[in-house]
Amino acid sequence: MGASESLPGDDPIPEMHHYYSKFMKECPSGQLSLHEFKKLLGLQGLDPQGDVYIKRVFEIFDLNQDGFIDFLEFIAAINLVIRGKIDQKLKWYFKLYDADGNGCIDKKELLSIFAAIQAINGQTNMSAEEFTNMIFQKIDVNNDGELTLEEFISGVERDKSLMEMITKSFDLSNVLKVIQNGRRHSI
Repeated sequence: MGASESLPGDDPIPEMHHYYSKFMKECPSGQLSLHEFKKLLGLQGLDPQGDVYIKRVFEIFDLNQDGFIDFLEFIAAINLVIRGKIDQKLKWYFKLYDADGNGCIDKKELLSIFAAIQAINGQTNMSAEEFTNMIFQKIDVNNDGELTLEEFISGVERDKSLMEMITKSFDLSNVLKVIQNGRRHSI
């Protein structure tokens, strides 16, 4: 076997061309709006809480905050979901929960985002209140009713069951599968 110039595994995201053609097919303008994002994922007509969650995910993927997700932002999001290291993902989750962007998560923020996620993913074996109380009980070290990024990351990394629960609850790979395989019906 001779040395080839480029092995498929060398590509940062081997499916890049697939994602690009998929993205452009679903979004010919190259700019995905919140409305198109929901349509792409088959998530129109959500209840208000589900809507809040999808809007937060959209805002975090929209890195330059221009109200659209372009292809580079889309690929950055995919890369994070597929290959991101656990602390990168935890930072992303933290951003998702920190709705007002003040650098801390309070119970109200965590409760509303978890309730929104439940509205999309279906019920879990724990209510949003129980989940929120359990997280604060386990990782709010100084009991001030707020979690800083440091408290959140070190607390979750310390607790295997919490890590598993958070990763499973907020797993976005199902979102990617929809994008990859296409769920939107042509109109």
